[in-house]
Amino acid sequence: MRDYIKKDPWNIIEEGFDPALNRISESIFSIGNGKMGQRANFEEKYSGSSLRGSYVAGVYYPDKTRVGWWKNGYPEYFAKVLNAVNWIGIDVHVDGEELDLATAKVESFTRVLNMREGLLQRQFIATLPSGKKIQVRSTRFTSIVDADNGVIRYEVTPLNFSGSVRFTPLLDLNVFNQDSNYDEQFWIEVSRAVSNGKAALTGETKKTQFHVAAAFDLALSLDGAEQALQAETMSQEKKVANVVEIQVAQDKTVSLFKFAAIVSSLYSDKTQIQSDAEKSAAAARAKGFDTMLKEHSEAWVQKWAECDITIEGDVAAQQAIRFNILQMNQTYTGEDERLNIGPKGFTGEKYGGVTYWDTEAYCLPFYLKTTDPKVARQLLVYRYKHLQKAIENAAKLGFKNGAALYPMVTINGEECHNEWEITFEEIHRNGAMSFAIYNYINHTGDSAYLAEYGLEVLIAISRFWRQRVQWSERRNAYLMLGVTGPNEYENNVNNNWYTNLMAQWTLNYTRESLAYVQQQHPERYAAIMAATKFGEHEDELSIWADIAEKIALPRDEQTGVFIQHDGYMEKDLQPMSAIPKGEYPIHKHWSWDRILRSCYIKQADVLQGIYTFEGNYDKETIRKNFDFYEPLTVHESSLSPCIHSILASSLGYEDLAYKFYLRTARLDLDDYNHDTDDGLHITSMAGTWMSVVEGFGGARVKQGQLHLAPALPKQWQSYSFRICFRGALIKVAVTEQAIILENESDVGLNLSVYGSEKSLPARQILTVARD
Repeated sequence: MRDYIKKDPWNIIEEGFDPALNRISESIFSIGNGKMGQRANFEEKYSGSSLRGSYVAGVYYPDKTRVGWWKNGYPEYFAKVLNAVNWIGIDVHVDGEELDLATAKVESFTRVLNMREGLLQRQFIATLPSGKKIQVRSTRFTSIVDADNGVIRYEVTPLNFSGSVRFTPLLDLNVFNQDSNYDEQFWIEVSRAVSNGKAALTGETKKTQFHVAAAFDLALSLDGAEQALQAETMSQEKKVANVVEIQVAQDKTVSLFKFAAIVSSLYSDKTQIQSDAEKSAAAARAKGFDTMLKEHSEAWVQKWAECDITIEGDVAAQQAIRFNILQMNQTYTGEDERLNIGPKGFTGEKYGGVTYWDTEAYCLPFYLKTTDPKVARQLLVYRYKHLQKAIENAAKLGFKNGAALYPMVTINGEECHNEWEITFEEIHRNGAMSFAIYNYINHTGDSAYLAEYGLEVLIAISRFWRQRVQWSERRNAYLMLGVTGPNEYENNVNNNWYTNLMAQWTLNYTRESLAYVQQQHPERYAAIMAATKFGEHEDELSIWADIAEKIALPRDEQTGVFIQHDGYMEKDLQPMSAIPKGEYPIHKHWSWDRILRSCYIKQADVLQGIYTFEGNYDKETIRKNFDFYEPLTVHESSLSPCIHSILASSLGYEDLAYKFYLRTARLDLDDYNHDTDDGLHITSMAGTWMSVVEGFGGARVKQGQLHLAPALPKQWQSYSFRICFRGALIKVAVTEQAIILENESDVGLNLSVYGSEKSLPARQILTVARD
């Protein structure tokens, strides 16, 4: 754990420059707008350790899978989120001497991520080897109003001399991915152009042939007065630049404005993509820095008005939750059904792909409750559009008749993960896809989604489960053999409780959905029956009902808890407190063989299932399972602490709930797992939001009604959050004495508070005493 980020409710602040922390800060201070993102690399050249990263949504490269022993069914490639054109670069020379913070003496360094406005700011004083001292201030944002544009204001002030300042703003496609198999570069130059104050560069990805064009348009001012810009031009393979030199008197400030545009062939025709980028950069330049910043800031203010969480009395917790909300909104906007949420978002390259099961299990609840329902709907449509690929993925593994296995890792619907115990065995992801459909409909009331998209997905997934189980005469039950649950510290196990539970639930929900669509949308039902050839091969409804009734979901008679998987209770069940402190995290200190034989859980399996279907279990059952499994869980998955926090809240374990909340909330800010330098854990950030709203706030949706049962952590004086629910926007404020519900919309709502029915008319406030 590191503790160098200053605590502040609305800002992420780094004071002082420590090169050893720079790559961590590059992740933490990342910015994005759903269409592109940028790590917090320096604009000026930096020869120290840095992971340069500029990412464009939906653009990827299918890097050849590298494994020592090829197995049938392995995907041919691993999709890489590509490091794209470096658009932020501005080399700086002072009287011919290069500015490089790796060689300069740096003082009063401050880096700030202004979360209220989505703004990255940096300032420092540097003494160059010659003794010349300058002050530098930079301001950068990726506009959420003009989503193709990134804008930089870069200011230099000579402090102990008068002399020349030379800026070299550039576009550079000589970029690398840190995880490329053979140090390969993935971009080919298509075209470039450069003129006074302007430049453009277009690249094409190898194999996938995406085009990305970048352009910039410049402006220059001296002490606030705009200057005529006379630039030399530079043009070479994969790189274009302007060279702008100006004389600056001591204590005067020169400002370079770089208006950039990044356009991909997802949105622009390849024949005119560079022209489109040039026009976009010129339009940004015409609008001007101040106007673009004002519009961008106002848009962020509106976002915060819908999704902010306030916490009084705990600055660390307040800062952390806003940081998580910021990154979620920077990563995904729901405007394009072809895009999704990668585990690192726009902050790094690790893991590859653009979506895991994390999206449905963790991210969907955040978007369901914080914004327009169409945003969450787009996440589901994304999966629907990949249904045929999911059927092909299953067919590669031997499944038939339209059975679908959604990929563990994907960018276009094809499986691209190459670890056998995950690619072939971590099939619980299918359950997350089906539950997401139910979760969306239960929250929004959009039952029409079943007929339009959802039912086809449910049928295909149910067909997979039907073929994946096998009947055991000895146990008089359907078994699921050779799987890996969410807990990846146990591979190739039989009857993982969570996986079997998700299969059972899906089979039952699909049967209910078939009956609903048949009754409410008969024409669409007939079309689906014909398209899926439903029931032509066997009596699917009867078989699904039989499997759901008889699937193995064993409970331990001695302890009364659900058994995580066959054989788990035969392990040496020593609590994690028995592990010597010097051996954490165990995945960095133990052999894989030792981990697999141990009882230790990377992330909740049984508890994940209980969280998902909490309403099906009484408190005593939940308590027994939590008390049994929590001491055995090492939380070495970023997705684990939030589930424990939510369940601990529901059980009244206040200290544990808060402990797990803070761990998930500050996972990246405090670099808990010593891996923030690779990028942020975006999907676990959604879990942090769940920890507050579903955990401390007790928010649930039961049979289409919103239920609240807020608790107040003793570390907090009060807190508040907002929930979008069926057209209403409800602000929930929790104090020591009361729950204050404010309906900020024109839609009235009936809801339950501590189990008591309440009516909350439009634009009204309701106060309820704390239970």
